[in-house]
Amino acid sequence: MTLIEKTNNNESMMNDAHRDFQSGLNKHAFYRVNDHEIGQNLVQDTFLKTWNYIRKGGTIIVMKSFLYHILNNLIIDEYRRHKATSLDTLLESGYEPSTDDHIRLIDTLDGKTASMLIDRLLEKYRKVLRMRYEQHLSLTEMSTLTGQTRNTMAVQVHRGLKQLKALYDNPYAIV
Repeated sequence: MTLIEKTNNNESMMNDAHRDFQSGLNKHAFYRVNDHEIGQNLVQDTFLKTWNYIRKGGTIIVMKSFLYHILNNLIIDEYRRHKATSLDTLLESGYEPSTDDHIRLIDTLDGKTASMLIDRLLEKYRKVLRMRYEQHLSLTEMSTLTGQTRNTMAVQVHRGLKQLKALYDNPYAIV
């Protein structure tokens, strides 16, 4: 096969790939980056990289998987590049990161208050809320441990939270 025939064959292969996969690649890129223009640019870069690879003598066994592989790598590069530039932009615009811990302190105190208020709930609600929010168990795990249905667990968590909110709003109330 002569160089001209090989080039024509490569061009027709790329034209077929562009026709068959461009729409799907654009949808995938938009889904991942949430920007049509950036997604289209990434897809065009994908085809350029593929063309350069073929021109250098590379062989592609499955074109679709090769294109998606290249596109996913470009998307990852875009994520990394975007984060670095956005931080630089913030710093240039005068953003000063603060080390003010008062919000974290308030959250900690609210959590301790909620934990103390849980102790004042009925036993079944206390048990369920501790499993859910202190042990971080899912409803399915809780139902397996207690032998009750998942729906029962969900109802008990909801009712316990309702009582906990009432206690939080009025800590001197009797539940």
